[in-house]
Amino acid sequence: MSAARIEAFLEMMSAERGAAENTLQSYRRDLEDAAEHVGGRLADASTEDLRTYLNAIADRDFAASSQARKLSSLRQFFKFLYAEGLRQDDPTGKLDSPRRDRTLPKTMSEAETGRLLDRAALEAADVNLPDAARFAAIRMQALVEVLYATGLRVSELVALPIGVATRDDRFFIVRGKGSKDRMVPLSTKARQAMRLWLEARNAVPQLKEKTWLFPAHSETGYLPRQIFARDLKSLAARAGISAAKISPHVLRHAFASHLLQNGADLRAVQQLLGHSDISTTQIYTHVLEERLVRLVQDHHPLADKAG
Repeated sequence: MSAARIEAFLEMMSAERGAAENTLQSYRRDLEDAAEHVGGRLADASTEDLRTYLNAIADRDFAASSQARKLSSLRQFFKFLYAEGLRQDDPTGKLDSPRRDRTLPKTMSEAETGRLLDRAALEAADVNLPDAARFAAIRMQALVEVLYATGLRVSELVALPIGVATRDDRFFIVRGKGSKDRMVPLSTKARQAMRLWLEARNAVPQLKEKTWLFPAHSETGYLPRQIFARDLKSLAARAGISAAKISPHVLRHAFASHLLQNGADLRAVQQLLGHSDISTTQIYTHVLEERLVRLVQDHHPLADKAG
């Protein structure tokens, strides 16, 4: 019974809410994990059943953010059951959300980001590399330049359509979470890297007609994000940057942090990142605070210039 209810919920989230495949998979994992804990009868679970489950995942050392996500999945599921008349109550109503530590996102300095991009460009320009390695290097340069220029989510980056490169525009529209469209900018360097990649890509006959900018032999037809993340760590190591410090998400954070450090408005960064709620973007307020302190130190007549 619970399995059928979960499937009905996922169908609703897809058809009515336009939830992305990654979001649906996350809901499925969370709900199936909870169902397994309560003996397969999730749709009939009580508040105490769910509280016991949440305590169990806390004991398994899940991060507070993961616990909060699982509770959110349960809330959405039981809200659906209640709305459909499949339950007369919502057992999540009395559950407390886990306390979430305010952790700052990992990021990279502008100097480190510059080293990474310079290394990618150097490898893409190396005509002495074997053909396959040069092809991969040109693709990697396009990936990192576009990621840092736009702040895209990695799932958005790898699934870009070919039209983004063929139009050669300074801006393009990307469809993000919840099927919401937003406009993102392309720097001159990112456009140049994409043109170089387009030339290399189109020189391979079996790739030329593909609809994705970064096609691959995968289930989706485009480059798996795990492959990009792995290759990005290798690039970082060759640039003298700790591989443990970098991921596609870290580059997205660098995009946001560097914009704010250089005077961008928090609302503008929210729009560029595709955050539906400004509270999500407010993890970057520490950058604004540092900028204000620097502003006072540099420009206020009574500021202690030495300190």
